[in-house]
Amino acid sequence: MSKRYKEAQKVGDLTKSYSLDEAVALLYKMPRAKFDETVELSARLKVDPKNNEHMVRGVLDLPNGSGRKVSVLVFTSDPQAALKAGADFAGLEDLMAKIQEGWLGFDVAVATPDAMKEVRKIARVLGPRGLMPTPKSGTVTDDVAEAIAKLKAGRVEFKMDKTANVGIIMGKRSFSESAIKENIKEGMQVLISARPASHKGVYIGSLTVSLSMSPGVELSNIEYSKV
Repeated sequence: MSKRYKEAQKVGDLTKSYSLDEAVALLYKMPRAKFDETVELSARLKVDPKNNEHMVRGVLDLPNGSGRKVSVLVFTSDPQAALKAGADFAGLEDLMAKIQEGWLGFDVAVATPDAMKEVRKIARVLGPRGLMPTPKSGTVTDDVAEAIAKLKAGRVEFKMDKTANVGIIMGKRSFSESAIKENIKEGMQVLISARPASHKGVYIGSLTVSLSMSPGVELSNIEYSKV
């Protein structure tokens, strides 16, 4: 452990759980890194990761943005319209060829419905990297301009991993505490709404907030009781 990490562990008793207000206050007391750290909400879920019906995923429009500069690529037969709407890259066959050659210089991909027939040909490249456009995430749409605007403003996607854990970006440490708390509250609500309909019993085992280079601070289950 680094000296800074050890100092961060001393801001409070991290074996306990805290209210959201207390947890965020503890995070902001921790020593700063040399960069603007990302704040993350992490959940340990009580679902069966081997059951396809228990897959937890979703999209979240953070009220105060994510603090990230998002590079958006649009698969479309009308690249000029997409570029005018704010896309960083737009095209179809030309971009697919670049991607097949190994280029992945973007954060999220959007596709128009008519372009998806072609885009599916590179699903094996995009899928494992979480870059494949999907209707559920709002990245397959005719309204490209709206999708780009939401992604640039702070839309984030989340997906449960193979161990039933989920990590969701909540913003940057440079945000005010009130802005981060507002984002986290929205994140918890969206995560709760993503509960699989077929799951019975306790859904959320624990919730933790952390910085990129910090220990986690567990939230009291009062914050998500009966979920």
